[in-house]
Amino acid sequence: MTNEIKILLKGLNCANCANKIEAKVNALKEINEANINFSLGIIIISINEKSNEEEVINKIKKIVKELEPDVVVSKYKKNNNNLKMYKSSCKEGDCCSTHYHLHESHGHSHSSDNNNHSNENHSHSFEKKDFLQKNSLAIIGILLYIIAMFFKEKSYLNISLFILSYALIGENVLRIAFKNILRGEVFDENFLMSIATLGALVIGQYPEAVGVMIFYKIGELFQGYAVNKSRKSITSLMNIRPEYANLLTKSGERKVSPEEVKVNDIIIIKPGERVALDGIIFEGEGAIDTSALTGESMPREVYKDDEILSGSINLNSVIKVKVNKSFGESTISRILEMVENASNKKAPTEQFITKFSRVYTPIVVFLALAVAIIPPIIVKGAVFSDWIYRALIFLVISCPCALVVSVPLGLFAGIGGASKKGVLVKGGNYLEALKKIDTVVFDKTGTLTKGVFKVTEINSLYIDKDELLKIVALAESFSNHPIAQSIVKAYKKQINKEEVSNYEELSGHGIKATIQGKEVILGNYKLMKDKNIDCEKVTKVGTVVYVSINGVYNGNIVIADEVKDDSKESIKKLKALGINKIVMLTGDSKLVAEQVAIDLGVDDFKSELLPVDKVVQVENLIKEKKSNGKLIFVGDGINDAPVLARADIGVAMGGIGSDAAIEAADVILMKDNPLALVDAIKAGRKTNKILWQNIIFSLGIKIIVLILGTFGLATMWEAVFADVGVTLIAVLNSMRALKI
Repeated sequence: MTNEIKILLKGLNCANCANKIEAKVNALKEINEANINFSLGIIIISINEKSNEEEVINKIKKIVKELEPDVVVSKYKKNNNNLKMYKSSCKEGDCCSTHYHLHESHGHSHSSDNNNHSNENHSHSFEKKDFLQKNSLAIIGILLYIIAMFFKEKSYLNISLFILSYALIGENVLRIAFKNILRGEVFDENFLMSIATLGALVIGQYPEAVGVMIFYKIGELFQGYAVNKSRKSITSLMNIRPEYANLLTKSGERKVSPEEVKVNDIIIIKPGERVALDGIIFEGEGAIDTSALTGESMPREVYKDDEILSGSINLNSVIKVKVNKSFGESTISRILEMVENASNKKAPTEQFITKFSRVYTPIVVFLALAVAIIPPIIVKGAVFSDWIYRALIFLVISCPCALVVSVPLGLFAGIGGASKKGVLVKGGNYLEALKKIDTVVFDKTGTLTKGVFKVTEINSLYIDKDELLKIVALAESFSNHPIAQSIVKAYKKQINKEEVSNYEELSGHGIKATIQGKEVILGNYKLMKDKNIDCEKVTKVGTVVYVSINGVYNGNIVIADEVKDDSKESIKKLKALGINKIVMLTGDSKLVAEQVAIDLGVDDFKSELLPVDKVVQVENLIKEKKSNGKLIFVGDGINDAPVLARADIGVAMGGIGSDAAIEAADVILMKDNPLALVDAIKAGRKTNKILWQNIIFSLGIKIIVLILGTFGLATMWEAVFADVGVTLIAVLNSMRALKI
């Protein structure tokens, strides 16, 4: 047995350090698995049942203190304080001046907006003052550097000004590097930058040594700012957690935390307020904005007895809701949980970068040593100082920050961008796999069709159509079967059940009853034959209900499941994306399946299947695939759990309210629309494209500068750009994944 704990790492802005923390925590004997979500600043750990939780947290605090002494470690608690955006001034050693964390809560009243604006202005002024205080030495150092640059020739005064300015500007970098050496952390960016710039001072490159340190620190500042803005952009998509609920009690209305509300309690949602918990509308009606859940911009009308999901916003009227799920089990809570846990399932690209970053720095450092030592020995007339300078360029470039920062941010941005479109992806591995889709398999009922039966035809003989519908509706009014309910709904008039007597259900066949003094039999064709009623078999798409009155066949009613409005368009767009094969599976008859398949334009279909048969069909399709592409199964998430689990990627359609969908699926389409699958695939492809742009760009620039530096064609200025400049560009590029 294991116990999962979430721990906040406030002020963690170094992705390389995050990877080191994750590796060291995973090495603890009490830990089964640890995954760090750099984008949210959370580490999720799974500990052995026998381990002491407090002792494990203390060990993690010790690890973090060694690697990142200024990061504040605390246990994550699911409350409003943890899920608000906070800003705090970073201590010395952090690479940014402000840190944005987790979720920002949106107030709906003007007063709260004004307070937020006032607080924000106060916070900005505080940050400016704090920034100036913390960087006063560096500012003085820059002024001394500018003065020193006015001296055209080297002098003791000139050199002294450069060394003093270097000490003031690089003080915290040198201090952190020294501490890291004592802890054995040699391949750290602070240490490498210190060695590179000190080396430049030793060989007499004073202006360049100080200038590189200045631009390194400025670059780190911008990089930290970009990372935090990126985090803020990503987490702003999750600003859907309600801060309070209006609980109706015997003594009146009371504002409480959503966690305090129990199942069957009544809550009041006023216009402009966010729905705090899932429930059924007890009183009232109106329009709700579900865009935060489904990505749909159009409001949805809701009425008494309709289900309403937490996270939606009530637009125009007071609604009373009877709560049917505790907050921990509510839709909004589960969405936030899934997004926070998305880092647990790392994408292959992220795994590759994590492994690559561990060997990249040592390789480049050893190459730097080789460049510094070998050429002066074997090349005639070579000057040691020239080759040492070239080696220093290697050291500046030796940190893989651009990759270890931009890849996890890009993946999380992709997951955030998909959620904005109403697509929940449970992990980076699934997001990346979406780019490789080769085959899409759809369930029919509830996925491509509405799963709601509707009367499509009334065919009467010797009787008026309205009269035939009335008789059938009276007979079916005692049944809860969806087909029976669709007929009652089609009648639209008041039903007097007293007109029905001798009601009898004929299992698997139909109904027999006396209605208005007449003997009525209705059901399938087999029932008509068994009762020796003369009629012809009707071939129609849907379920045919045959009707006999006093032993005479009087016609039939056809009930069919409607195809969703966007199903045909989604099939067309999937083919335009290059999907090779689209298959439909259904338990319906071949006649119904064939008609729907022709209407939608799917490549193949299989009918009259049980749930276990669908698993077999999916397994056969996986075996038949000629390419290395992935197979997606898209189902309604209620009866399709086995096949959702068997597919390469299981996608639940419209299953946000379904526990079965959330548990079984890898991707959840929160709006009941197959078109959202197109958005999911586009999100996967765009994110993957951005990741590889960052990888190729980052490594490409570094390799080019390394080659130029080897031949003496690059300076440390270019090396700084290849480090912090490239990282900044890669982070900004990652943010494009927020928009599909």
